[in-house]
Amino acid sequence: MKLDPFYLILDCAAWIERLVPLGVKLVQLRIKDMDEVGLRREIRTAKAICERHGCQLVVNDYWRLAIDEGCNFVHLGQEDLAEAHMAAIRRAGVKLGLSTHDDPELDTALAAEPDYVALGPVYPTILKAMKWAPQGLDRIAEWKRRVGATPLVAIGGLNIERIPGVFAQGADVAAVVTDITLNADPEARTREWLAATAEWR
Repeated sequence: MKLDPFYLILDCAAWIERLVPLGVKLVQLRIKDMDEVGLRREIRTAKAICERHGCQLVVNDYWRLAIDEGCNFVHLGQEDLAEAHMAAIRRAGVKLGLSTHDDPELDTALAAEPDYVALGPVYPTILKAMKWAPQGLDRIAEWKRRVGATPLVAIGGLNIERIPGVFAQGADVAAVVTDITLNADPEARTREWLAATAEWR
C-alpha cells in the first residue's frame, strides 16, 4: 500500500482540526489516559474531520473503539499487539501499523503481517522516555531490507533537515510530533513539512 510520506501524530481532535485542513493526508490520533467517553468523542470528531479533508486517520492503541467508531486503521505498540484480538481487527477490515525498536520486535511485527512497520527512535526524542538508544540512519536501511514492500515509517527526533537522510536510507514515511506541536507556529511548520516531503509523495 502507498502511504503519504508525511505522517503527523497528534494528541487530540483539536490539533487535528487545526492542522489537517492545511493538506495533511496521514494523521495519527494518539491519546493517553482518557476515559472511554472522552476517547469515543475524540475519535468520532477526528474521524469526521479527516473524512471531510481526505485524510487517513490512524487510531493509536484503542483498536476496539476504532472498530466501534468505524475507523479503518489502527497503530499498536508491542504490548498492545500482544493483547489485541488480531482476528477481530482483520475481520473488521482495519489496517494495522506496528511499532518496532529491535530485532525481536521486528520479527513479532512481521509475523502479524502489518500494513506498515514503524522504527524508532531514529534520533534522540523528547516525546517520551525510551529504553532504546537512537537507532540511527543505518538501522533504517537494515529494516527496509527486512520489511521489503511493507511501508517503513521512521519516527523519533525528526525535523525538516533530517528528512532527506531518512528517505535516502529507505524509509517510506517520516512521522513527526514535537517538531510541529512545540513549534511557535505549528501551521507554518506543517506547511514546511508538506513542501519538504512533496518529492516523495
